[in-house]
Amino acid sequence: MSLPRRLLCVITDEHSDPVELARMALEGGAGMVQLRKKSASGRELFHWALRIQELCREREALFIVNDRVDIALAMTADGVHLGQQDMPASAARKLLGPDAIIGVSVSCATEAVKAAEEGANYIGVGHIFPTFSKNKPSEPLGTAAIRPIRNAAQLPVIAIGGIYHDNAAEVIRAGASGIAIISAVSESDDPADATRDLVKKIRQA
Repeated sequence: MSLPRRLLCVITDEHSDPVELARMALEGGAGMVQLRKKSASGRELFHWALRIQELCREREALFIVNDRVDIALAMTADGVHLGQQDMPASAARKLLGPDAIIGVSVSCATEAVKAAEEGANYIGVGHIFPTFSKNKPSEPLGTAAIRPIRNAAQLPVIAIGGIYHDNAAEVIRAGASGIAIISAVSESDDPADATRDLVKKIRQA
């Protein structure tokens, strides 16, 4: 399965109701929702995943699960997003099958090439700008890192990290196929409207 171009992926945060946040993001036009809640139990994640997947189906959007290949497999999600410390993409592919979307977070061209060789569909290039959503002691990569990493892997890039309304277009122009958002939507007074504005900026870029 391939990703649509100019994709906005909204990632659930640790504080919001993931189902309600997904509903509002989809109302605003998000093309993909990623369920991510590190503090939740497997049972909680599974039940949230079922409800979010139903919402995504209604909106013809994609639904992926962060890290948890078992959850994605159990409820036939569209795919999974993996970090460098998670199961290799090649192993996830064996479990999820050829049609699943598998994304892998990378921070350099070497990691990107390895992800491509292991069967990833896209790479997540993180920490583009300073962010408080995750503990990142290293310096931000900046938008200049996007195109070289994309070219090395020959895969679509979804960028993440400190992306807001004022710099989303810059990220797309730098070579990203899409962006992933956490706080710019989850911490907004109106997540649906925030999503709608981000989708507009991505398309205009």
